[in-house]
Amino acid sequence: MQSFLGKLYLAGAFILAGSSVVAARYLSGRLGVFTIAAASLFFALLALLLISSRSTPRVLYDMTRQDWLAILCQAACGMFLFRLFLLTGLEYTSTGEAGLLTGATPALTALLAVSLLKEPLYKTRILGIVSTVAGIMLIQEVFNGGSGLSKQHLMGNLLVLAAAMCESLFSVLSRFGSIRSSLSQNDELNPIVQTTVVTGVALTLCLGPALAEHPVSALMSLRSFEWLALLWYGLIVTALGYILWYAGIKRCDASVAAAFSGLMPFTSLCLSVALLGEHPSGQQWLGGAMVVLGMIFCGIKPSG
Repeated sequence: MQSFLGKLYLAGAFILAGSSVVAARYLSGRLGVFTIAAASLFFALLALLLISSRSTPRVLYDMTRQDWLAILCQAACGMFLFRLFLLTGLEYTSTGEAGLLTGATPALTALLAVSLLKEPLYKTRILGIVSTVAGIMLIQEVFNGGSGLSKQHLMGNLLVLAAAMCESLFSVLSRFGSIRSSLSQNDELNPIVQTTVVTGVALTLCLGPALAEHPVSALMSLRSFEWLALLWYGLIVTALGYILWYAGIKRCDASVAAAFSGLMPFTSLCLSVALLGEHPSGQQWLGGAMVVLGMIFCGIKPSG
């Protein structure tokens, strides 16, 4: 039952994460990269503090130096750097393509699990990595003479891949460095409290660069649907999404989380077609299918 609940939580987390690419597209060009990140994290933190205000101070007091280091790494990779690379990459590449490229996360997670967690590299995971790399090359249309790939386009895709790497690092760090409180029962941190602390640290990292972008006037010029996109990014994608993530990763192995991360590119692609009217080429659809196939292979656990 716990495993089933964990999978439901992970599915919800990655579906919401996939919607972040589309929400960011509505804001790209209207706000600076750090302003989007800081504003969304601010709204998320406000909501999280309302529901965790009683338990958060006690947890902060009991956290050790090692706990703070783990929180800092998770905030830097999973929120700060992920947003920085994704939002900057969206200035140079399409939303659908960015969403598909985030499908590299399972393969990258598998590689990190091998190098950092010393997990064995099964044949299925090798197939998954190869399929993912081939799919990314198809998405970038490098097999038709590169006619659809400018230098700026390539830079945008590389930045999105860097965001996928940060997401993979976050997955490994969340599983490897599971934060535990120093209370007598030594329970794992409540997902809501953990999300609150990580969000607060990430917001602190974003504040300085965001203030340099003179955000007040830009925020005041936003239209209603852009405010809705910003609130969605903060309250739903960040607050609810990361609560679901931490609740799921407590109940499932990293390989299961890697497999479910394939829901992120699927969600991004579907929403970019439905809401933004984008039209990926047949070759890019094939590349996306290969990325998803790589996701499936990476999530297969060999018997015995």
